[in-house]
Amino acid sequence: MTVSTLASSVASPRKATAAILANTVLIVIALCFLLPLAWLVLASLDVKATYQTQIPEQLSLANFAAVFNPELTFLPLWNSLLLSGGAAVVTVLASVLAAYPLSRYTMRFNKPFMYGVLFGTCLPITAIMVPVYSLFVRLNLLDSIPATIFFMAATSLPMAIWMTKNFMDSVPVSLEEAAWVDGASAMNALRRIVVPLMRPGLSVVFIFVFIQAWGNFFVPFVLLLSPSKQPAAVSIYSFFGQYGAIAYGQLAAFSVLYSVPVILLYVLVSRGMGGSFTMSGAIKG
Repeated sequence: MTVSTLASSVASPRKATAAILANTVLIVIALCFLLPLAWLVLASLDVKATYQTQIPEQLSLANFAAVFNPELTFLPLWNSLLLSGGAAVVTVLASVLAAYPLSRYTMRFNKPFMYGVLFGTCLPITAIMVPVYSLFVRLNLLDSIPATIFFMAATSLPMAIWMTKNFMDSVPVSLEEAAWVDGASAMNALRRIVVPLMRPGLSVVFIFVFIQAWGNFFVPFVLLLSPSKQPAAVSIYSFFGQYGAIAYGQLAAFSVLYSVPVILLYVLVSRGMGGSFTMSGAIKG
């Protein structure tokens, strides 16, 4: 038996053991995610749902019928769409305009600015809500959905600038230079050349900001006072009654409906990204 054969025979059991351990860890992690999802689906179809994961004695849509009304579900979901979609659109537009000079021009304050932006991502939202609330009171912006949208966009902007700049760095400057030779301005080149090539990256930024805003509870809870303006992330707490009473079945049904818009957005964006690489042939010389 040669040395290489002996070494491979010794390494094989080690590789098999490592593979078994890795698969075991992955299975445990998968169960940690699947068990809550299983409870969510099963409890939404069980009129006697509890906090335990159990198969319903009889499948029923009574929980969905109980939450399927405008005041409890439709209006909060609409408010969530306004807040999340508005914040995502504002953030994407602002991040593109902020990332363009950082990506295309070499200036001595680029790194300090980027480090300052990175520091902005480290600030906890709870640490700045007191001065923000005071500012909203002074400017008479409390209970304003547009003002809340702009604030939520501002909290997501630092990370969005970092992500957008990285995506923009991958677009060759030579394409813009060719457009400049043809008489296009910098903004026209950004709109007609850079942004179309960045569509997959901008889709990632949009989904990232949308999901963050969709699950944001603290900001709308503090800045929006009217119950009719509260998003679903806040109204979901109406299923937690007094003295520990929780409507588990209705809570699960509402959570299922609450997750549908995000899933649909991801499916639509992922399908739309299929045609985003049609201009990729322009970078091949």
